[in-house]
Formats: sequence, structure tokens, C-alpha cells
Amino acid sequence: MLSSPAIETVHRPCNFTIAICTYNGAKRLPAVFDHLRQQLGTQGIHWEIFVIDNNSSDATADVVRQYQQDWPSEVPLRYFFEQRQGAAYARQLAMKSAQSELVGFLDDDNLPNEHWVAEAYGFGQKYPHVGAYGSQIHGQFECDLPEDFERIRSFFALTQRGEAAHVYQPRLRVLPPSAGLVVRRQAWLNNVPEQLILTGRHDEQMLTGEDLEAISHIRRGNWEIWHNPAMKVRHQIPAHRLQRSYLLPFFRGIGLSRHVTRMINMPLWQRPIMFWVYIANDLRKALHHLVIYRSLLKTHTVSACELQLYLSSLMSPFYIWGILIKRRFR
Repeated sequence: MLSSPAIETVHRPCNFTIAICTYNGAKRLPAVFDHLRQQLGTQGIHWEIFVIDNNSSDATADVVRQYQQDWPSEVPLRYFFEQRQGAAYARQLAMKSAQSELVGFLDDDNLPNEHWVAEAYGFGQKYPHVGAYGSQIHGQFECDLPEDFERIRSFFALTQRGEAAHVYQPRLRVLPPSAGLVVRRQAWLNNVPEQLILTGRHDEQMLTGEDLEAISHIRRGNWEIWHNPAMKVRHQIPAHRLQRSYLLPFFRGIGLSRHVTRMINMPLWQRPIMFWVYIANDLRKALHHLVIYRSLLKTHTVSACELQLYLSSLMSPFYIWGILIKRRFR
């Protein structure tokens, strides 16, 4: 379902699209819009902004239409509605709807700095062989961090991997998150399946990893994936996302998705072998963690999150197979 923008804008060839995928983001979107309105160095860049409303139940649509009333006409602000819950579906709609060569993804809690658009577009022009490239992402925390938070920081899409642009080496099995990610549209359309195994978090599950699955497909299509530290983003993390009640389901979802993100880049012949290697390794990690931190698990949130990650990773193959079986007979 596609909703027309409140104000018709003059359409012209576009060479950069920003897609903001949001779920119940009425309170968060204004800050993102304000940062996009303040972009510098965009002369000569014909860019547009999509808001992909992923089945929100709040006033997201009203907020977008309010901003459309006085939004600069040279940067079209368009609203789309995706009823299927999950960020994977929202991103697919953005890719189908965009006409530009490059599509940049921002979450509704991502605040790009004033040069983000210029740096994102310029990098894509300079390196046409790069299929996707991620931003340098810093956290903006609403409250004090849990004790030993550094042990789990990497799971919060906080990406500081040096000040030099570089390729993500496949052997390291590290990829950028979707927050602040720019994708070459043709690389996506040629390589990312219409239906991913992982579809993203929603009210019924915290399953994540859909962004890594999509980027892995692009890499398998012989496109390079890069880190571009000149693209700087602040990731707003509210207090409730640092509470134990949120973190444990969050890490359960990460763990349950791991079978997909682990296996997708492996040759088929390796997968049966690595299945047992990962089972043994996850079991070893879980048992070791229980021995070391057993007395702290009820009070030390980070230790409890790590155990949840290991146990859920152990369960991941069986959980994913269950999802695939249900889809087959749906």
C-alpha cells in the first residue's frame, strides 16, 4: 500500500535517496527531519527522502504530512506505508520505489551530521565497485550504561572502526549494520531475495539480523562492502533499551537469528560440518559462562545477556528450521 504525499513536488532525476524505516516513530522522526534539513554541501546532488511507515499505530503519518507542508521542494519528502511488519519488508519497498543509483538507510533514531548526505553520495561516486558502505556511528545514551556495557556495545549498531575508509574483509565475518548504510540499488535488486529468512523485529518476536542477511547476499554477488568513517551518525538509545527487561529479549533475538547469518556465506558442503562446530562451540561457551558467572546472573545484566546470547545461538538452527517449515506449509 502506497500513500501519496500531501503536497505534490516537482519530479526530476534523482541520484540519491534516503529511506527512513520507522515503526511508531512519531516522537523520534522530527529530530531526524531537522538534521536532514540542515545538510551542507549538497549542491548538485538531486536527493529525496522516503519515510517507510512499517505499520505504525501512532501518529507517524500525521507527523510526516505536517513536515511536508513546508518542506523544501527541491528535496522531495515522500511517505509510504508497508503493512507487513518487519524492517526487511520496509527496506524492500524502499528499493522498489527508489529510482536513484544510491539508497541510504536511516533508522528513526539515527541523527546524521550535517555532511552525511554529501559524504554518502560522494563516496558512492568515487567507488562504483562498492555495493554497500556503512557509517561511523556513535551512541547518544539517555541514561547511565549498565556495568560492563563495553562487552555488549557492538550489538547496538555502534560502529567506530577507525578514521580510514576500508573494505570489510570476508574472512573476518564482520559487516556494517543497516543504520547509516548506503546501498547501490542495482547490487540489491540483483542479489537480495524478495523474501529473506529474517524479516526483522516486530511485536511478536525480537528476531533480528535481516540487515546482515541482505548485505551478505550483496557480498556474495561479488560486490565489496566498505566502512566510510566520513559519514557520521549519532544513534539515540533511550533508557528503556538499556533495561534488563528489554535487553534479554533483544539478545535472545540476536542469538536465534545466528544460524542464518553464520551459514549464508559458507559453501553448501561446509554447512553440515560447521553446524556441529557451532553447536559444540555455543554449548561450550554457555557452560563456561554458567561456571564463571552463575552467582551474578540475577544481578549483573551484561552477564545475563551474554548467557542468553549463547543459549539462543545454540537453539538457532532449530528455530530457523521451524520458521521455514511454517512458511512452506502456510
